[in-house]
Amino acid sequence: METYGRAQVRLARPSRDLRAAERFWVDGLGLGVLFRHDWDGTPQNHALLMLGWPDADWHLELVHAPGDPVLPAPTAEDLLVLYLDGPVPEELVERLEQHGGRRVAAHNPYWDQWGVTVQDPDGYRLVLSTRSWSNS
Repeated sequence: METYGRAQVRLARPSRDLRAAERFWVDGLGLGVLFRHDWDGTPQNHALLMLGWPDADWHLELVHAPGDPVLPAPTAEDLLVLYLDGPVPEELVERLEQHGGRRVAAHNPYWDQWGVTVQDPDGYRLVLSTRSWSNS
């Protein structure tokens, strides 16, 4: 069977408020806006915001459909984990909080031991891990 270990990944999520999400992910974390599509007012259409780093093999897609909304329903285990391979900069956590995030205790104590968990404006959790991908 063929493996796809280097396949690009798109993580898609609904959002209540794309402007609030953009402040958190772009101004807070430092992702770039890769693509934006504004809602044109038709019921079948939606607004879309794709965020990421240009050299990454993944990006985050946030969608809001005012005509037929799907509300975010994150659980405590819906995590996006970034492996920083070193200490989590306190100024990064503060910037995330200043841009709509909220530092929370992790559901799984492993993540509190190895990083910091910040909840985004839609309730999804971002873990900034001190570990590297290879020793996770």
